[in-house]
Amino acid sequence: MAAAAAAGGLVLLDFWVSPFGQRCRIALAEKKLPYEYSEQELLGAKSELLLRSNPVHKKIPVLLHGGAAVCESLVILEYLDDAFPDTPRLLPAGDPYARAWARFWGDYVDTKVYPVGTRLWKLGRAGEKAEARAELVEALRTLDGELGERRFFGGGDAFGFVDVALVPLMPWVQAFARYGEFSVEEECPRVAAWARRCMERDSVAKSLRSPEEVYDFIGLLRNYYGVRD
Repeated sequence: MAAAAAAGGLVLLDFWVSPFGQRCRIALAEKKLPYEYSEQELLGAKSELLLRSNPVHKKIPVLLHGGAAVCESLVILEYLDDAFPDTPRLLPAGDPYARAWARFWGDYVDTKVYPVGTRLWKLGRAGEKAEARAELVEALRTLDGELGERRFFGGGDAFGFVDVALVPLMPWVQAFARYGEFSVEEECPRVAAWARRCMERDSVAKSLRSPEEVYDFIGLLRNYYGVRD
């Protein structure tokens, strides 16, 4: 893979437990695109490569393609569709409305799931924490309703953009649920079943970490930031 990168191929700057980097790993696997993986530091000093590649946000993931940097995970997913048009598409082809729908729900995942769930482990056990729990549960129920009886969000067997955007967050959602003291299976049973179907795909199973590993990592974050209940 390093040889491919040196020849102008793909390099992914990432962090092992990042759900946003995992999106990119799943997409690259679905498209069968070889790449070089470059593990980055999350809490310590950022590498010169990362700072040079993403000077605005200074965070992962970053996809380097022939040395050119593409930042932000959802942007990277779309870029892979555009840059490698002969690979399986994540966004539906030939249907502007379907692509707009997928972009809407990808954005919904990023604004309503991860940041709200993060508030649960950063807050105490009363007041604002109860509000964050209610907001996260509402978002999960909304996704559950949108999925309905479909196997995947794209419909039928079409594992696509929204599936790739959401599934890496599910181990995090399980960890968030422990802090919020609610059951994912009870609040969004169809999404829970969908996540298990996604895990049957090699691209997903080989990219995600377990909810227990995520929960332990959140514990490290809490210690790092001095969070106390």
